[in-house]
Amino acid sequence: METSRRQMTLGLLIGALAGSLLATHSHADDWAQWRGHQRDGISRESGLLKEWPKEGPKLVWHVKDLGAGYSSPVVAGQELFILANEGLENEYVRALSVTDGKTIWTTKLGPVGEPKQQPAYPASRSSATVEGDAVYVMSSDGEVANLDRKTGKARWQKNVRKDFGGQYGKWAYAESPLVDGEKLVCTPGGPDATLVAFNKNTGAVIWKAAVPGGDKAGYASIVISKAGGVKQYVQFVEKGVVGIEAETGKFLWRHDRPAQGSPANIPTPIVHDDYVFVASNRGGGGLIRLVKEGDTFKVEPVYHSSKVPSAIGGAVKVGNELYGAAGNSLLCLDFLKGDVKWEDRSIGAASLLFANGHLYLRGENGEVALVEATPQGYQEKGRFAPPEPPNRGNSKAWAYPALANGRLYVRELGSLWCYDVKGGSVAPK
Repeated sequence: METSRRQMTLGLLIGALAGSLLATHSHADDWAQWRGHQRDGISRESGLLKEWPKEGPKLVWHVKDLGAGYSSPVVAGQELFILANEGLENEYVRALSVTDGKTIWTTKLGPVGEPKQQPAYPASRSSATVEGDAVYVMSSDGEVANLDRKTGKARWQKNVRKDFGGQYGKWAYAESPLVDGEKLVCTPGGPDATLVAFNKNTGAVIWKAAVPGGDKAGYASIVISKAGGVKQYVQFVEKGVVGIEAETGKFLWRHDRPAQGSPANIPTPIVHDDYVFVASNRGGGGLIRLVKEGDTFKVEPVYHSSKVPSAIGGAVKVGNELYGAAGNSLLCLDFLKGDVKWEDRSIGAASLLFANGHLYLRGENGEVALVEATPQGYQEKGRFAPPEPPNRGNSKAWAYPALANGRLYVRELGSLWCYDVKGGSVAPK
C-alpha cells in the first residue's frame, strides 16, 4: 500500500513537471509581444531550416486586405494579433487564425494619431502584447486598452494624451506596451507622466513618472533591466534614454548622447547585466554601464560610435556579439568593446530577429534573408522576395518580422505572409 502511494505521488510529480515543461515550451514558441519573449529579438525555437531553397521557404498563406500600417504581428497559440487602419479615422486591432490567416474579430480603437504629420506616414505602428486571456494595445493616437482575447471586447480603455497630458513626436505613438506582473507600463510623454504604470486588470493608475526635462515620447518600447540589483524600466524618449524604478516610478538616470541630432529615437534598447546599448540613426550610439552609488545611479559610457547598429530595424545580442544594420550594411560588433568584426551590404537596412543559430532579416526593400549568426563573417543561407507586394509609395517595409511555432510572419502595409521555416529538407538549387 505504501509503495503504491509513493508510486502515485511520484507519478503526480512527474506529470506536474511535464506539464510545467510543456507550458514553458509552448510559451517560448510563441511570439506574444514586441520582439518576442524577452523583447530582445531572440527566439528559443530549434529544429528550423538551416538553409532555404532558391525560391524561399514554403508559403503557407497570404492575406492582402489586412489594412494599412507598420505594426508587427504577435502570435500566441492559434491566434495572431495585429494593429492596422483603414483611412485616418479607424485604427483597429485584428485577431487572425494562424491556420489560414482568416479574421476572428476586429476591434476599433479610434483615429490615427497626428494625421497631418510631415513627412506623411500616418498609420498604426504599435504591436500588441498578449498575456493569458488579455490582449493589451496602444494606438498611434494614445488609446491604451485591455481587450478580451476571445472576443476583442474592451475591459478598459484610456487615452494617455487626454488623460495624462501625454505628448508624442511628429509621427505619433509607436510604442508597444509592456506587461510586467500586475502592471501595464507605457510612455505618454510630457512633463507630468513621461511614463505611467496601470493595473493591467482594472486600468487604475499605480504610478506616474515625471522625467526631468519632460521629454515627449519617442518611438521605442520599454525593456526591463536589473542593473545594480534594482529592477527598472529602460526607455528611449525624445531627448535620451532613461531608467525608472519599476516598483515606485522613481526617476533613476538618463543618458542623452545617442539622441543628439536625432529627430526620431526608434530602436528599442538592448539590456545585458549592468549594460545598456542604445542608438539612433543620426545620433549614433553605443554602450553604457550603470553603476549604483548608494540610492542613485551613475552612467559610465563604454563606447560611442556612428559604426554601430542604428537603423530602424534594431539589433540583437547573440553571445558576445551584436548584430544589426547601420545605413545600408549589416554589422557584427563585439558587444562589450564596440569593435566591428564584419560588415556586409546584405539586403541593406533591415529589421531582424535571431533563432536557431541564424538571423532572419526583413529588408526595408522588401526582401527577406537568412544569415548565419557567426562572428567569422557574413554567411547568407537564403533570400527571397514575398510575392505580390503592395505599392508602398514613399514608405518602406518597416514592420519587424515575427517567428512562432516554426512559422515566419512578414507584414508590409495591407499584406501579411506566413512561411513554414521548419519544413523538410531543403530542395536542391
